[in-house]
Amino acid sequence: MELKGKRVMVVGLGVSGRAAARFLDARDAALLLTDKKTDLMTDGLPAGEVHLGVENAAWLKGVDLVVTSPGIARDSVLLREAQQRGIPVIGELELASNFVKAPIIGITGTNGKSTVTTMVGDMLKAAGKNVFVGGNLGTPLIEAADHEVDALVIEVSSFQLEWIEKFRAHVGIHLNLTDDHFERYRDLDDYGRAKARLFENQGAGDFAILNRDDPNVWKLRHTMRARVIGFGLSTPSAGGDAIWAGAEQIFFDLNRRRGRIDLARFKLPGRHNLGNAMAAAAAALAMELEPLAIEAGLASFKPLSHRIEMVREWRGIKFIDDSKGTNVGAVVEALEAVRAPVILIAGGVDKGGDYAPLRKPLTEKVKLAILIGAARDKMSAALDGSTSIEVVEKLAGAVSRAAEVAVAGDTVLLSPACSSFDQFKDYAQRGNLFKELVRAL
Repeated sequence: MELKGKRVMVVGLGVSGRAAARFLDARDAALLLTDKKTDLMTDGLPAGEVHLGVENAAWLKGVDLVVTSPGIARDSVLLREAQQRGIPVIGELELASNFVKAPIIGITGTNGKSTVTTMVGDMLKAAGKNVFVGGNLGTPLIEAADHEVDALVIEVSSFQLEWIEKFRAHVGIHLNLTDDHFERYRDLDDYGRAKARLFENQGAGDFAILNRDDPNVWKLRHTMRARVIGFGLSTPSAGGDAIWAGAEQIFFDLNRRRGRIDLARFKLPGRHNLGNAMAAAAAALAMELEPLAIEAGLASFKPLSHRIEMVREWRGIKFIDDSKGTNVGAVVEALEAVRAPVILIAGGVDKGGDYAPLRKPLTEKVKLAILIGAARDKMSAALDGSTSIEVVEKLAGAVSRAAEVAVAGDTVLLSPACSSFDQFKDYAQRGNLFKELVRAL
Protein backbone atom coordinates (compact mmCIF):
# COMPACT_ATOMS: atom_id res chain seq x y z
CA MET A 1 0.00 0.00 0.00
CA GLU A 2 1.56 3.26 -1.16
CA LEU A 3 0.71 6.13 1.19
CA LYS A 4 3.20 8.86 0.31
CA GLY A 5 1.38 11.91 -0.99
CA LYS A 6 -2.06 10.35 -0.58
CA ARG A 7 -4.76 12.44 1.08
CA VAL A 8 -6.07 10.23 3.88
CA MET A 9 -9.00 10.98 6.18
CA VAL A 10 -8.96 9.43 9.65
CA VAL A 11 -12.47 9.24 11.15
CA GLY A 12 -12.46 9.02 14.95
CA LEU A 13 -9.52 10.16 17.04
CA GLY A 14 -9.50 7.72 19.93
CA VAL A 15 -6.65 5.29 20.63
CA SER A 16 -7.01 3.47 17.31
CA GLY A 17 -7.46 6.60 15.21
CA ARG A 18 -4.51 8.40 16.75
CA ALA A 19 -2.26 5.38 16.22
CA ALA A 20 -3.34 5.18 12.58
CA ALA A 21 -2.75 8.92 12.12
CA ARG A 22 0.79 8.67 13.50
CA PHE A 23 1.56 5.75 11.21
CA LEU A 24 0.16 7.56 8.15
CA ASP A 25 2.08 10.73 9.00
CA ALA A 26 5.33 8.75 9.25
CA ARG A 27 4.71 7.56 5.69
CA ASP A 28 4.16 11.07 4.35
CA ALA A 29 0.42 10.88 3.83
CA ALA A 30 -1.48 14.20 3.83
CA LEU A 31 -3.83 13.92 6.81
CA LEU A 32 -7.39 15.09 7.34
CA LEU A 33 -8.42 14.24 10.92
CA THR A 34 -12.05 14.20 12.06
CA ASP A 35 -14.04 13.49 15.21
CA LYS A 36 -17.58 14.28 16.29
CA LYS A 37 -16.43 15.48 19.70
CA THR A 38 -16.03 19.23 19.71
CA ASP A 39 -14.06 19.24 22.99
CA LEU A 40 -11.48 16.69 21.86
CA MET A 41 -7.90 17.31 22.96
CA THR A 42 -5.75 17.68 19.85
CA ASP A 43 -2.44 17.52 21.71
CA GLY A 44 -0.19 14.83 20.28
CA LEU A 45 -1.94 14.65 16.92
CA PRO A 46 0.31 14.78 13.85
CA ALA A 47 0.12 17.78 11.54
CA GLY A 48 -2.91 17.86 9.30
CA GLU A 49 -6.28 19.43 8.64
CA VAL A 50 -8.59 18.87 11.64
CA HIS A 51 -12.41 18.95 11.64
CA LEU A 52 -14.39 18.49 14.86
CA GLY A 53 -18.14 18.35 15.35
CA VAL A 54 -21.04 17.37 13.09
CA GLU A 55 -19.83 15.38 10.08
CA ASN A 56 -19.82 17.18 6.75
CA ALA A 57 -19.51 15.31 3.46
CA ALA A 58 -17.72 18.32 1.97
CA TRP A 59 -14.65 17.30 3.99
CA LEU A 60 -14.20 14.35 1.62
CA LYS A 61 -13.14 16.57 -1.29
CA GLY A 62 -9.84 15.28 -2.68
CA VAL A 63 -9.62 12.37 -0.21
CA ASP A 64 -7.99 9.18 -1.58
CA LEU A 65 -8.54 6.87 1.39
CA VAL A 66 -10.65 6.83 4.58
CA VAL A 67 -9.41 5.03 7.70
CA THR A 68 -12.19 4.63 10.25
CA SER A 69 -12.02 3.84 13.94
CA PRO A 70 -14.04 0.90 15.34
CA GLY A 71 -16.34 3.13 17.38
CA ILE A 72 -17.67 4.91 14.30
CA ALA A 73 -21.13 3.63 13.34
CA ARG A 74 -21.66 2.12 9.91
CA ASP A 75 -24.25 4.79 9.07
CA SER A 76 -21.77 7.64 9.60
CA VAL A 77 -22.31 10.41 7.04
CA LEU A 78 -18.63 10.37 6.10
CA LEU A 79 -18.44 6.60 5.68
CA ARG A 80 -21.63 6.33 3.64
CA GLU A 81 -20.72 9.25 1.40
CA ALA A 82 -17.17 7.97 0.88
CA GLN A 83 -18.52 4.61 -0.28
CA GLN A 84 -20.97 6.31 -2.64
CA ARG A 85 -18.10 8.30 -4.15
CA GLY A 86 -15.96 5.17 -4.57
CA ILE A 87 -13.39 6.24 -1.97
CA PRO A 88 -11.92 3.16 -0.23
CA VAL A 89 -12.92 2.84 3.43
CA ILE A 90 -10.86 0.61 5.71
CA GLY A 91 -10.23 0.23 9.42
CA GLU A 92 -6.97 0.43 11.35
CA LEU A 93 -6.86 -3.39 11.38
CA GLU A 94 -6.91 -3.56 7.59
CA LEU A 95 -4.36 -0.75 7.31
CA ALA A 96 -2.00 -2.59 9.66
CA SER A 97 -2.40 -5.90 7.85
CA ASN A 98 -0.74 -4.38 4.79
CA PHE A 99 2.45 -3.77 6.74
CA VAL A 100 2.86 -6.43 9.46
CA LYS A 101 4.83 -9.50 8.42
CA ALA A 102 4.46 -12.07 11.22
CA PRO A 103 1.56 -14.56 11.37
CA ILE A 104 -1.56 -13.17 13.04
CA ILE A 105 -3.54 -15.02 15.70
CA GLY A 106 -6.92 -13.30 15.91
CA ILE A 107 -9.41 -13.91 18.73
CA THR A 108 -13.07 -12.91 18.51
CA GLY A 109 -16.33 -13.81 20.27
CA THR A 110 -18.78 -12.07 22.56
CA ASN A 111 -17.00 -12.94 25.81
CA GLY A 112 -13.51 -14.02 26.83
CA LYS A 113 -11.55 -12.34 24.03
CA SER A 114 -9.14 -10.42 26.25
CA THR A 115 -8.51 -13.42 28.48
CA VAL A 116 -7.74 -15.77 25.59
CA THR A 117 -5.62 -13.17 23.80
CA THR A 118 -3.49 -12.77 26.91
CA MET A 119 -3.33 -16.55 27.46
CA VAL A 120 -2.09 -17.22 23.93
CA GLY A 121 0.51 -14.47 24.31
CA ASP A 122 1.69 -15.98 27.60
CA MET A 123 2.02 -19.43 26.01
CA LEU A 124 4.07 -18.14 23.10
CA LYS A 125 6.29 -16.14 25.45
CA ALA A 126 6.79 -19.27 27.61
CA ALA A 127 8.06 -20.98 24.45
CA GLY A 128 10.63 -18.21 23.95
CA LYS A 129 8.80 -16.37 21.17
CA ASN A 130 8.94 -12.62 20.62
CA VAL A 131 5.26 -11.71 20.57
CA PHE A 132 3.08 -8.63 20.07
CA VAL A 133 -0.15 -8.81 22.10
CA GLY A 134 -2.82 -6.18 21.50
CA GLY A 135 -5.57 -5.23 19.09
CA ASN A 136 -8.90 -4.41 20.68
CA LEU A 137 -7.31 -5.44 23.98
CA GLY A 138 -5.32 -2.21 24.15
CA THR A 139 -2.39 -1.51 21.81
CA PRO A 140 -3.59 -1.14 18.19
CA LEU A 141 -2.13 -3.59 15.67
CA ILE A 142 -0.72 -0.70 13.63
CA GLU A 143 1.78 -0.12 16.47
CA ALA A 144 3.43 -3.44 15.52
CA ALA A 145 3.98 -2.50 11.87
CA ASP A 146 7.61 -1.51 12.36
CA HIS A 147 8.59 -4.27 14.80
CA GLU A 148 10.15 -7.64 14.06
CA VAL A 149 8.20 -10.27 16.01
CA ASP A 150 7.52 -13.99 15.71
CA ALA A 151 3.73 -13.67 16.04
CA LEU A 152 0.97 -11.10 16.49
CA VAL A 153 -1.76 -12.07 18.97
CA ILE A 154 -4.71 -9.71 18.72
CA GLU A 155 -8.18 -9.36 20.15
CA VAL A 156 -10.55 -8.59 17.30
CA SER A 157 -13.98 -7.01 17.77
CA SER A 158 -16.94 -7.17 15.41
CA PHE A 159 -16.63 -3.39 14.97
CA GLN A 160 -13.07 -3.82 13.65
CA LEU A 161 -14.08 -6.63 11.30
CA GLU A 162 -16.72 -4.48 9.58
CA TRP A 163 -14.02 -2.69 7.60
CA ILE A 164 -11.58 -5.40 6.52
CA GLU A 165 -10.78 -6.36 2.92
CA LYS A 166 -7.67 -8.57 2.82
CA PHE A 167 -6.91 -8.91 6.54
CA ARG A 168 -6.08 -12.55 7.24
CA ALA A 169 -5.51 -14.35 10.51
CA HIS A 170 -3.30 -17.42 10.20
CA VAL A 171 -5.08 -18.69 13.32
CA GLY A 172 -8.61 -17.45 13.98
CA ILE A 173 -10.50 -18.22 17.21
CA HIS A 174 -14.24 -17.74 17.66
CA LEU A 175 -15.15 -18.23 21.32
CA ASN A 176 -18.92 -17.72 21.50
CA LEU A 177 -21.82 -15.67 20.18
CA THR A 178 -24.55 -14.29 22.42
CA ASP A 179 -26.74 -11.17 22.42
CA ASP A 180 -24.67 -8.01 22.51
CA HIS A 181 -24.28 -4.67 20.75
CA PHE A 182 -27.87 -4.58 19.50
CA GLU A 183 -27.54 -0.82 19.59
CA ARG A 184 -25.38 -1.37 16.48
CA TYR A 185 -26.64 -4.62 14.92
CA ARG A 186 -30.15 -5.57 13.80
CA ASP A 187 -30.12 -8.99 15.46
CA LEU A 188 -27.87 -11.92 16.40
CA ASP A 189 -27.44 -12.97 12.78
CA ASP A 190 -26.24 -9.50 11.78
CA TYR A 191 -23.83 -9.46 14.74
CA GLY A 192 -22.68 -12.99 13.94
CA ARG A 193 -21.92 -12.15 10.31
CA ALA A 194 -19.58 -9.39 11.44
CA LYS A 195 -17.76 -11.79 13.79
CA ALA A 196 -17.45 -14.48 11.11
CA ARG A 197 -15.53 -12.13 8.84
CA LEU A 198 -12.45 -13.11 10.84
CA PHE A 199 -12.29 -16.25 8.69
CA GLU A 200 -13.24 -14.96 5.24
CA ASN A 201 -9.70 -14.55 3.91
CA GLN A 202 -8.26 -17.74 5.36
CA GLY A 203 -6.98 -20.57 3.17
CA ALA A 204 -6.06 -24.22 3.45
CA GLY A 205 -2.86 -23.50 5.40
CA ASP A 206 -4.69 -21.57 8.13
CA PHE A 207 -6.60 -22.64 11.24
CA ALA A 208 -10.16 -21.87 12.38
CA ILE A 209 -10.67 -22.70 16.06
CA LEU A 210 -14.38 -22.94 16.84
CA ASN A 211 -16.39 -23.57 20.00
CA ARG A 212 -18.06 -26.95 19.60
CA ASP A 213 -20.44 -26.18 22.50
CA ASP A 214 -21.88 -23.01 20.93
CA PRO A 215 -24.28 -23.85 18.06
CA ASN A 216 -24.01 -20.33 16.64
CA VAL A 217 -20.24 -20.73 16.33
CA TRP A 218 -19.95 -24.44 15.51
CA LYS A 219 -22.25 -24.17 12.47
CA LEU A 220 -19.59 -21.99 10.82
CA ARG A 221 -17.38 -25.06 10.31
CA HIS A 222 -19.28 -25.86 7.13
CA THR A 223 -18.16 -22.59 5.51
CA MET A 224 -14.45 -22.74 6.38
CA ARG A 225 -11.58 -23.03 3.90
CA ALA A 226 -9.12 -23.25 6.80
CA ARG A 227 -8.45 -26.36 8.86
CA VAL A 228 -11.06 -26.49 11.64
CA ILE A 229 -10.17 -27.33 15.25
CA GLY A 230 -13.16 -27.77 17.53
CA PHE A 231 -12.89 -27.17 21.27
CA GLY A 232 -15.45 -28.02 23.91
CA LEU A 233 -16.10 -29.47 27.33
CA SER A 234 -17.52 -32.75 26.01
CA THR A 235 -15.61 -35.56 24.32
CA PRO A 236 -15.91 -35.01 20.56
CA SER A 237 -17.34 -37.50 18.11
CA ALA A 238 -14.82 -39.43 16.04
CA GLY A 239 -13.15 -37.60 13.18
CA GLY A 240 -11.78 -34.09 12.84
CA ASP A 241 -9.26 -32.11 14.82
CA ALA A 242 -10.42 -31.61 18.39
CA ILE A 243 -9.49 -30.52 21.88
CA TRP A 244 -11.58 -31.38 24.95
CA ALA A 245 -11.55 -31.31 28.74
CA GLY A 246 -10.95 -33.99 31.34
CA ALA A 247 -10.36 -33.87 35.10
CA GLU A 248 -7.57 -31.26 35.47
CA GLN A 249 -6.41 -32.03 31.93
CA ILE A 250 -6.94 -30.97 28.35
CA PHE A 251 -6.76 -33.66 25.68
CA PHE A 252 -6.03 -33.02 22.02
CA ASP A 253 -6.11 -34.99 18.79
CA LEU A 254 -4.84 -32.89 15.90
CA ASN A 255 -4.02 -34.71 12.70
CA ARG A 256 -2.43 -37.65 14.52
CA ARG A 257 -0.70 -35.37 17.03
CA ARG A 258 -2.23 -36.56 20.27
CA GLY A 259 -1.53 -35.71 23.88
CA ARG A 260 -2.64 -33.97 27.04
CA ILE A 261 -1.99 -30.70 28.84
CA ASP A 262 -1.96 -30.61 32.64
CA LEU A 263 -4.20 -28.02 34.33
CA ALA A 264 -3.12 -28.65 37.93
CA ARG A 265 -1.54 -25.18 38.17
CA PHE A 266 -4.28 -23.35 36.25
CA LYS A 267 -6.16 -21.24 38.79
CA LEU A 268 -9.00 -19.44 36.96
CA PRO A 269 -12.50 -20.41 38.18
CA GLY A 270 -15.48 -21.39 36.07
CA ARG A 271 -16.37 -23.62 33.15
CA HIS A 272 -16.01 -20.68 30.78
CA ASN A 273 -12.35 -20.28 31.76
CA LEU A 274 -11.77 -23.97 31.07
CA GLY A 275 -13.16 -23.26 27.60
CA ASN A 276 -10.87 -20.26 27.30
CA ALA A 277 -7.89 -22.43 28.23
CA MET A 278 -8.82 -24.99 25.56
CA ALA A 279 -9.18 -22.32 22.88
CA ALA A 280 -5.82 -20.79 23.76
CA ALA A 281 -4.16 -24.22 23.86
CA ALA A 282 -5.59 -25.04 20.44
CA ALA A 283 -4.03 -21.87 19.02
CA ALA A 284 -0.68 -22.68 20.63
CA LEU A 285 -0.78 -26.20 19.20
CA ALA A 286 -1.60 -24.78 15.77
CA MET A 287 1.55 -22.67 16.15
CA GLU A 288 3.42 -25.93 16.89
CA LEU A 289 4.14 -25.26 20.56
CA GLU A 290 4.89 -28.17 22.86
CA PRO A 291 2.48 -29.06 25.71
CA LEU A 292 5.01 -28.07 28.39
CA ALA A 293 5.11 -24.47 27.09
CA ILE A 294 1.30 -24.41 27.04
CA GLU A 295 1.19 -25.66 30.63
CA ALA A 296 3.71 -22.99 31.67
CA GLY A 297 1.67 -20.26 30.02
CA LEU A 298 -1.53 -21.39 31.75
CA ALA A 299 0.20 -21.72 35.12
CA SER A 300 1.58 -18.17 34.97
CA PHE A 301 -1.67 -16.61 33.81
CA LYS A 302 -3.28 -14.14 36.22
CA PRO A 303 -6.91 -12.99 35.95
CA LEU A 304 -7.30 -9.71 34.10
CA SER A 305 -8.64 -6.66 35.91
CA HIS A 306 -12.44 -6.35 36.11
CA ARG A 307 -13.00 -9.94 34.93
CA ILE A 308 -14.30 -11.96 37.90
CA GLU A 309 -11.54 -10.33 39.94
CA MET A 310 -11.44 -10.88 43.69
CA VAL A 311 -11.30 -7.47 45.38
CA ARG A 312 -11.54 -8.17 49.08
CA GLU A 313 -12.96 -10.48 51.72
CA TRP A 314 -14.64 -8.39 54.44
CA ARG A 315 -16.38 -9.95 57.44
CA GLY A 316 -16.49 -13.27 55.59
CA ILE A 317 -18.09 -11.69 52.49
CA LYS A 318 -16.31 -11.91 49.14
CA PHE A 319 -16.49 -8.88 46.83
CA ILE A 320 -15.81 -9.61 43.15
CA ASP A 321 -15.36 -7.10 40.33
CA ASP A 322 -16.68 -8.28 36.97
CA SER A 323 -17.26 -4.81 35.51
CA LYS A 324 -16.18 -6.18 32.10
CA GLY A 325 -19.36 -8.31 32.16
CA THR A 326 -21.20 -5.92 29.85
CA ASN A 327 -23.68 -8.41 28.37
CA VAL A 328 -26.05 -11.07 29.65
CA GLY A 329 -23.87 -14.00 28.55
CA ALA A 330 -20.94 -12.68 30.58
CA VAL A 331 -23.09 -12.36 33.70
CA VAL A 332 -24.34 -15.94 33.31
CA GLU A 333 -20.69 -17.08 33.16
CA ALA A 334 -19.74 -15.01 36.21
CA LEU A 335 -22.63 -16.35 38.27
CA GLU A 336 -21.63 -19.90 37.34
CA ALA A 337 -18.08 -19.23 38.52
CA VAL A 338 -18.75 -17.71 41.96
CA ARG A 339 -19.96 -19.11 45.25
CA ALA A 340 -23.63 -18.73 46.25
CA PRO A 341 -25.49 -17.05 47.80
CA VAL A 342 -24.83 -13.99 45.64
CA ILE A 343 -25.80 -10.35 45.91
CA LEU A 344 -25.61 -9.15 42.30
CA ILE A 345 -25.04 -5.51 41.36
CA ALA A 346 -26.03 -4.93 37.73
CA GLY A 347 -27.20 -2.19 35.40
CA GLY A 348 -25.95 0.68 33.29
CA VAL A 349 -26.81 1.47 29.68
CA ASP A 350 -29.07 -1.09 28.02
CA LYS A 351 -27.56 -2.62 24.86
CA GLY A 352 -30.78 -3.96 23.37
CA GLY A 353 -30.39 -7.60 24.40
CA ASP A 354 -32.76 -9.96 26.20
CA TYR A 355 -32.39 -10.28 29.98
CA ALA A 356 -34.45 -13.49 30.14
CA PRO A 357 -31.38 -15.82 30.23
CA LEU A 358 -30.55 -14.29 33.62
CA ARG A 359 -33.76 -15.48 35.26
CA LYS A 360 -32.67 -19.07 35.90
CA PRO A 361 -29.24 -18.31 37.43
CA LEU A 362 -30.77 -15.50 39.49
CA THR A 363 -33.35 -17.90 40.91
CA GLU A 364 -30.70 -20.53 41.65
CA LYS A 365 -27.85 -18.44 43.06
CA VAL A 366 -28.83 -14.80 43.73
CA LYS A 367 -30.53 -13.80 46.97
CA LEU A 368 -30.71 -10.11 46.00
CA ALA A 369 -30.20 -8.19 42.76
CA ILE A 370 -29.40 -4.51 43.20
CA LEU A 371 -30.01 -2.71 39.90
CA ILE A 372 -28.43 0.65 39.05
CA GLY A 373 -28.13 3.14 36.22
CA ALA A 374 -30.20 3.97 33.18
CA ALA A 375 -31.39 0.40 32.56
CA ARG A 376 -32.42 -0.35 36.14
CA ASP A 377 -36.19 -0.10 35.61
CA LYS A 378 -36.14 -2.12 32.39
CA MET A 379 -34.02 -4.82 34.03
CA SER A 380 -36.26 -4.86 37.09
CA ALA A 381 -39.35 -5.47 34.95
CA ALA A 382 -37.60 -8.20 32.93
CA LEU A 383 -36.29 -10.03 36.01
CA ASP A 384 -39.31 -9.57 38.27
CA GLY A 385 -40.10 -12.76 40.18
CA SER A 386 -36.73 -14.43 39.63
CA THR A 387 -35.23 -13.15 42.92
CA SER A 388 -35.51 -10.24 45.34
CA ILE A 389 -34.80 -6.98 43.52
CA GLU A 390 -33.94 -3.51 44.75
CA VAL A 391 -33.38 -0.46 42.57
CA VAL A 392 -30.93 2.35 43.33
CA GLU A 393 -29.44 5.00 41.10
CA LYS A 394 -25.70 4.96 41.80
CA LEU A 395 -23.00 2.34 42.32
CA ALA A 396 -22.06 3.81 45.72
CA GLY A 397 -25.59 3.23 46.99
CA ALA A 398 -25.54 -0.32 45.64
CA VAL A 399 -22.29 -1.21 47.42
CA SER A 400 -23.55 0.35 50.66
CA ARG A 401 -26.80 -1.63 50.45
CA ALA A 402 -24.97 -4.86 49.60
CA ALA A 403 -22.73 -4.42 52.63
CA GLU A 404 -25.81 -3.94 54.85
CA VAL A 405 -27.57 -7.06 53.57
CA ALA A 406 -24.66 -9.47 53.09
CA VAL A 407 -23.60 -11.98 55.76
CA ALA A 408 -20.53 -14.20 56.11
CA GLY A 409 -20.44 -16.70 53.27
CA ASP A 410 -22.13 -14.40 50.73
CA THR A 411 -20.57 -13.14 47.50
CA VAL A 412 -21.16 -9.58 46.31
CA LEU A 413 -20.67 -9.56 42.55
CA LEU A 414 -20.54 -6.51 40.29
CA SER A 415 -21.46 -7.90 36.86
CA PRO A 416 -23.53 -5.25 35.08
CA ALA A 417 -24.89 -6.88 31.86
CA CYS A 418 -24.81 -3.31 30.51
CA SER A 419 -22.33 -0.77 29.22
CA SER A 420 -21.08 1.91 31.58
CA PHE A 421 -21.60 5.11 29.62
CA ASP A 422 -24.50 6.51 31.64
CA GLN A 423 -22.29 7.26 34.65
CA PHE A 424 -18.72 6.30 33.69
CA LYS A 425 -16.10 6.77 30.99
CA ASP A 426 -15.77 3.00 30.54
CA TYR A 427 -16.06 -0.33 32.33
CA ALA A 428 -12.62 0.12 33.92
CA GLN A 429 -13.63 3.37 35.64
CA ARG A 430 -16.78 1.64 36.92
CA GLY A 431 -14.77 -1.31 38.21
CA ASN A 432 -12.18 0.93 39.86
CA LEU A 433 -14.87 2.85 41.72
CA PHE A 434 -16.36 -0.45 42.90
CA LYS A 435 -12.94 -1.44 44.25
CA GLU A 436 -12.52 1.90 46.02
CA LEU A 437 -15.96 1.62 47.63
CA VAL A 438 -15.33 -1.95 48.76
CA ARG A 439 -11.90 -1.21 50.18
CA ALA A 440 -13.35 1.73 52.10
CA LEU A 441 -15.86 -0.46 53.97
